[in-house]
Amino acid sequence: MSRVQLALNVADVDEAVAFYSKLFGAEPAKRRPGYANFAIAEPPLKLVLIQSGLPGGTLNHLGVEVENTNEVSAATRRLAEDGLETDVEDSVSCCYAVQDKVWVSDPDGARWEVYTVLGDAPNLAPLSATGEPEACGCCGAGGAAPQETAATGQNSCC
Repeated sequence: MSRVQLALNVADVDEAVAFYSKLFGAEPAKRRPGYANFAIAEPPLKLVLIQSGLPGGTLNHLGVEVENTNEVSAATRRLAEDGLETDVEDSVSCCYAVQDKVWVSDPDGARWEVYTVLGDAPNLAPLSATGEPEACGCCGAGGAAPQETAATGQNSCC
């Protein structure tokens, strides 16, 4: 089963969880400090809430969660064949999960990922040598802005 992902920046994750629990009649599937995600059955939606230094109520990123790495690979091929610039990340730690993913940007710069979750991760983003979360374009870890990759000029997650 595939489902659309909507990741939102929030000012207070506890307040946001209380609101979205009522809105969708569901509790979060995962809660961590400054982070929560909901796996909503109807409508099929992965809602991700990220408390960061970014303005609350704004879009963080969009995505399509797929069942396995083969589907990520198929999406990567299809998107590249259609002329879209792709940014592939394998076994990346982001949003408290290890994921395989491919990123594309729409004409206005909105970031989309097609991803699959391989397992849990202990941190929102990988830790730097100082033990602080690295900047993560998909989730704004540490309140940092998304980083541009030298190869693509696009924002990169973790």
